[in-house]
Amino acid sequence: MDWQFRLHAPYVPMGDQPDAIRKLTDSLRQWHDFQTLLGVTGSGKTFTMANIISELQRPALVIAHNKTLAAQLAQEFKEFFPDNAVHYFVSYYDYYQPEAFVVKTGSYIEKEATINEEIDRLRHAATESLMTRNDVIIVASVSCIYGIGSAEDYSSQTFTLKHGEKYVLEDILDMLVKMQFQRATADFRHGMFRVIGDTLEVWPASLEEVVTFEFFDDELERITRHVPITYESEGELSEYTIFPAKHFVTPKSVIDATIPSIREELDQRIAFFQEQGKLLEAERIKLRVEYDLEMLQEVGFVNGIENYSMYLSGRKLGDAPSTLLEFFPRDYLTFIDESHITIPQIGGMYAGDRARKMNLVEYGFRLPSALENRPLQFDEFEKKIGQTVFISATPGNYEKEHEKLRVEQVIRPTGLIDPIVAIEDMEGMVDSLMREISATNARWERSLITTLTKKSSEDLSLYLAENGIKVRYLHSEIETVERLEILREYRLGTIDVIVGVNLLREWLDLPETSFIGILDAEKVGFLRSKTSLLQIIGRAARNVNGHVIMYSHQSRISGAMQDAIDETEHRRAIQIAYNTEHGITPRTIISAVKDLAGGMGKKKTSEQKNLSGKDRDRYIKRLELEMDVASTNLDFERAAEIRDELLSLRKGK
Repeated sequence: MDWQFRLHAPYVPMGDQPDAIRKLTDSLRQWHDFQTLLGVTGSGKTFTMANIISELQRPALVIAHNKTLAAQLAQEFKEFFPDNAVHYFVSYYDYYQPEAFVVKTGSYIEKEATINEEIDRLRHAATESLMTRNDVIIVASVSCIYGIGSAEDYSSQTFTLKHGEKYVLEDILDMLVKMQFQRATADFRHGMFRVIGDTLEVWPASLEEVVTFEFFDDELERITRHVPITYESEGELSEYTIFPAKHFVTPKSVIDATIPSIREELDQRIAFFQEQGKLLEAERIKLRVEYDLEMLQEVGFVNGIENYSMYLSGRKLGDAPSTLLEFFPRDYLTFIDESHITIPQIGGMYAGDRARKMNLVEYGFRLPSALENRPLQFDEFEKKIGQTVFISATPGNYEKEHEKLRVEQVIRPTGLIDPIVAIEDMEGMVDSLMREISATNARWERSLITTLTKKSSEDLSLYLAENGIKVRYLHSEIETVERLEILREYRLGTIDVIVGVNLLREWLDLPETSFIGILDAEKVGFLRSKTSLLQIIGRAARNVNGHVIMYSHQSRISGAMQDAIDETEHRRAIQIAYNTEHGITPRTIISAVKDLAGGMGKKKTSEQKNLSGKDRDRYIKRLELEMDVASTNLDFERAAEIRDELLSLRKGK
């Protein structure tokens, strides 16, 4: 089958995009391991990535540092590649309280978790595509470095049913149970099967559709797919491959074979505690592990089974866990978006996980082998990723040390240039802010102000509000849903000013922003480093009137401030020269205000009815992904709206 990447876009590469695409593609064709795309805000970095994938025709993993950014990237790639397999792979927990022991209080905390079934479905869809086709793009959070079970075991548990061939139905049912499918009773959902007469219905973990197998005696007479709610048929199939319902699939024979090894470690641990005079810990680990072993023998599963993953996966002490990365073919590409944030985040995962589990091991709640249930260490991650492109407006030291090539992409297709940066004294900050906000409001534009502490953001917001300014503050104590609503109101003009502590973690496109005030700009620390200052300055780069004022005590200029200003001036010089040479007049591009909790806004019904052929199919695929993202972000009302719209479109209304 032809699994070619086909890029669809209403525009072509512009500015320095063609040069960046050519250089990065050439570097990757020379099999260089690491290269960097230094792309400023609004320069079309995602479009450049898409062009590289299209040029090289190789599957790709795109890693983002949070779910929200991953969701946005997945939407964009889906629009660029509507005919290919674009998937979203993030942690499937809506709520996760890890198992822990607090030494200071002597409190043991049980693991609690709520799994989002929709995200679990998306994860299965991702791994299935990697097993069956080559035109795959997976957009993932850093959860991709956590264990999900062996790709080899996952693949070996699949089986294919073909139309016209003979089968023993009981054998198929037995196979489904071994693949972790459950037999449905009243409730029928993902990862279940049911038998009605001579008909077997299977709801795969990866699909929103049910697959029906109709038998006549032992012959498989018909295979169909249908929508579970309406039973509307999606067509007949000549064959269908069923994948496991869980990524962790451990045959009973493997469990039986590993129990003696677990018991041996238990005996050693009990002896260790007794020698240390820690009789409570010895009794605690004995009771816990013996209960777990009994459950494994009886039902093949126990809560916390992942703590025995080293044995169940056949790994040795110190071996890297199996992750999503094993599911990719050997020649895949890796793009690490916002690498200045994502790389340190990946590097810190292992240490944080180990610190928590060490207490569990030392106090007799878990065996030492439980430490092997872990994310990848950074050196293991480096060995497993494909050829890598770092994507950032402010690459860090790691990128600088490893890159074989650095390409700058500083020209925006809109002609917009980086904002002017000025420095003013903190002593006159309040009056200056009032003047700037008033002038910005007069242009029907918005302002952002960033402070160093939550209290200062709240105090400044209160002062501005008392002076008649429509303002809200934004910091870590604001819930995610409320944060998204604040940003939406800001874009709609209900709010004129946002005062925030750390505006860096919001990836959102805010082209209405033309003024940014940075308070205490000269202070040393993460929020006022060169990287952070450049990121903040970039917030004003989507508006033709963009300008930034750094407020510092006695107008002092720190090294970080000077570096950020110099870099901004360097970029402005390149951008202005390009605009002059090509006769480009910069213009602000105001994008549509989207449902920031996950949706992208619905098309008008009249537009839907006018869609036909490929445009209609692409729109349906786009809606499907929007529904997935809305569910991921817990915006279930929006997800339900999209579902109804999809049902209407599929029925041809």
